[in-house]
Amino acid sequence: MKKTSILTCALAGVLSISACKAQKNTDAVENKINYELLDLPKVNIKNFKKNASGAYVIFDGSSLEGWRGYNKDHIPNKWGLDEGTLKFSKAPNVSSPEGGDLIFAHDFKNFELEFEWKISEGGNSGVFFLAKEIKDQPIYVSSPEFQLLDNERHPDAKLGVDNNRKSASLYDMIPAKPQNAKPAGEWNSSKIVVKKGKVSHYQNGVKVVEYELWSPAWTEILQASKFSKEKWPLAFELLNNVGGDSKSGVIGFQDHGDDVWLRNITVKVL
Repeated sequence: MKKTSILTCALAGVLSISACKAQKNTDAVENKINYELLDLPKVNIKNFKKNASGAYVIFDGSSLEGWRGYNKDHIPNKWGLDEGTLKFSKAPNVSSPEGGDLIFAHDFKNFELEFEWKISEGGNSGVFFLAKEIKDQPIYVSSPEFQLLDNERHPDAKLGVDNNRKSASLYDMIPAKPQNAKPAGEWNSSKIVVKKGKVSHYQNGVKVVEYELWSPAWTEILQASKFSKEKWPLAFELLNNVGGDSKSGVIGFQDHGDDVWLRNITVKVL
């Protein structure tokens, strides 16, 4: 073969590779999911008191210091103090009711969150963690959810797969086993532990769920849920990398439209 022919073939190969790379770059741009991460005010956790166990008391029954609405600079008035509890009221006695999820405005990374809760009859709520504040998006688009539910009366208890929407479950992904929630109107104790990607859910003193974030197994769980890449691309992208680059985020409680009460909320930083 002549040198000119060899050179022509080599150039053709380079051009082909370049064209392929250019196409991949174009595809990446076209498939990019756009969202806006908000940078709203946060609080210094060191300004809060610790209990005898070394956990920060982020709700002591008398103050909502450090709390605000998700994607908001104030506390929605459906949330408030009620006889030493933090309560979401379905129908509060106010002239212009405002709802929305409530967050504690500090990014936690490795921690133990403990709280007590009770739900109204037929009620539904949830707990979020490692959440990011995404403009015009709900909190659960970027956060795992520890389900709070009246298992006996709320229809969500019969949906999902293998009871994975019942109380203390990783919502729509992993069912709490054993299912040991107390009936509506009674207090439950719960704990969420996050340490280097390993997460455990506890309900009434028993570990009921365990999983590992940022792992192949986590991606598989997401793909089998309502947050799959095909069903909800933005949620899949955010949840697959939950906590973002910092692997941290805020803690929040859900407005699902039903009365829910919380108390003794503490966070131990690990």
